Amino acid sequence: MAEVELVDKAEVDRWLRAYVRAWKSYDPDQIGELFSADVRYRYHPHDDPVFGRAELVRSWLGETAYAGSSARDEQGTYDAVYRAVAVDGDVAVATGSSTYLSGPGGPVEKVYDNCFVMRFDSAGRCREFTEWYVERPRR
Repeated sequence: MAEVELVDKAEVDRWLRAYVRAWKSYDPDQIGELFSADVRYRYHPHDDPVFGRAELVRSWLGETAYAGSSARDEQGTYDAVYRAVAVDGDVAVATGSSTYLSGPGGPVEKVYDNCFVMRFDSAGRCREFTEWYVERPRR
């Protein structure tokens, strides 16, 4: 039986902050550095995964279409904060929110509550990622 690599909450929280920075940058190297070469990434739990780092980077950049993926967000119109809530061996669960503005510096248009389930490799790269999200109702 293969030995499970261990991650801790602090490592996962660092990874999540890097994930948000990569999303904000749309820099292919920053995005790619987060994920293993053989990553399986699901935008929804029911989707077939995007397989492989190179294909995932293309997906994030809007160069290929996958169920759940979206076009590139306009700079200055979004932000996010996520935190690990559970870590067990190489698996972590995180929750948080993604906020979208009507335009750069504009009012909040939508907020999504997110849950991520992730599995990490020995280098601290994510090798499995599944996202659940729901739009928060306006009050």
